[in-house]
Amino acid sequence: MRDTRTRGGAVSGAAVPHVIRKVFEGRVFSVAVETITLPNGHRLDAEIVRHPRSVVIVPIDDEGRVILIRQYRHAVGRWLWELPAGSTDAGEHEHAAAARECQEEIGLVPSNLERLGALFPTPGYCDEEMVFFRATGLREPGPGDRAAHADADEDIEPRAFTLEAVQALIESGEVADLKTVAGLALVPGASR
Repeated sequence: MRDTRTRGGAVSGAAVPHVIRKVFEGRVFSVAVETITLPNGHRLDAEIVRHPRSVVIVPIDDEGRVILIRQYRHAVGRWLWELPAGSTDAGEHEHAAAARECQEEIGLVPSNLERLGALFPTPGYCDEEMVFFRATGLREPGPGDRAAHADADEDIEPRAFTLEAVQALIESGEVADLKTVAGLALVPGASR
C-alpha cells in the first residue's frame, strides 16, 4: 500500500470543507460542523470538537514512584486517579506547558522533561493532540520559578504510587482514563 502522507502527517487528498459552521464556543473547546466531500465522493457533515493541543506528564520521583492526581470528573460522575495534564495556552511551547502543568497540579517543578510522543485520543471527532512527557528531577518551587495557579475548577490531590500500585488502580478501575494508561505505556518499565 502506498503511503499518502505529506509533511506533518496529513494525508494528501484529504477532504477540504465546503462549509464550516461553528455551533458551540466554550471555555475549553468549540464544536464545528464541516460539510466535506470524502475522497470516495460521499458528502458528509462532520461534527468536530476543536480542542487546543494538550500535555500529559508522567512525573517520576527520585524513588521511581509515579505521581498521580485524584480529581472529580463530572462528565463520568466520579473521582479518578490520573496523570497530570492540561491544555497549552495560546502561543505556549509544549515543554513550557508541561513544566507549568506539573507545578500547578502536583506542586513540584521538573528539572528534566523528556518528550515521549504524541497521540490523538479521539480522532473520529476531535482534533486534540496530546503530547506526553516524562518529568524527573522533581523539586519544590524556588524563588526563580514562576508562581503556579491551579485552575478554578480543579480540586486535586497528588499522591506517589509504586508501579505495582498503579497497576492495581488500573485493574480496580480507579484509573479509568486512556491518557493515563497510554502515558504509562510510553515509559519503559512502567507497564506490564
